[in-house]
Amino acid sequence: MTSSRTSRGAARRVAALLLGAAVLSGCGIRTTQVPVDAGTAPSRVPCEVSGEDAASEAQADSLSVRIYLMCTSQLEQVVRVAQIPEEKAAVSPLLIARALLDELAEQPSQAEQEAGFATHVNEPIGLNGPRAGDPAGTLRLSRQPEDLPAGALAQIVCTFAENGVAVAEDSVVLGGPGEYEPRGYRCDTRAKERPEGPMPTLSALPPAAVSPSASASS
Repeated sequence: MTSSRTSRGAARRVAALLLGAAVLSGCGIRTTQVPVDAGTAPSRVPCEVSGEDAASEAQADSLSVRIYLMCTSQLEQVVRVAQIPEEKAAVSPLLIARALLDELAEQPSQAEQEAGFATHVNEPIGLNGPRAGDPAGTLRLSRQPEDLPAGALAQIVCTFAENGVAVAEDSVVLGGPGEYEPRGYRCDTRAKERPEGPMPTLSALPPAAVSPSASASS
């Protein structure tokens, strides 16, 4: 009798286990005996903001520009309206470069934040033109470029290169407030995809600019 009761009890337990497995299967849940690592959740931020609104806000004393912000650890373009007359921008690269720096130091708008954008240029940065003996096209920041966060330097270099403040197609020459020699930086695909890494640099710099007085005396 005891053996019979034990067999019936074991059968009921097996049936209960099978029923539980069937219920889980019916609910779309797969049973497993080992933990499942689902990995990192996929990013849902679009990294894209329509440039139509920014372009429509451009007025006589402003200019539509493209700046680079950080999004999902990469550089992505955003259209902004910089407060600078278009006719002045055509003749003053320094003026437009200062306006671009101001835009990079601005916190992203609500729409940009919702799209996943951020800036690593977390404070205003001053900017001046070349000193005597600097390579042509040099821009001197109020901070040494190498002392900036890597992402901030990448944003500045790529934004300048995108908007015609470049000594070559994708390159800019930057210096700091001290006596260190300026350096040339390139905005290439690697810089955009890995802005936290070392910035690509130029192996050779442009020749020094010739001042009008020196040109007249020669």
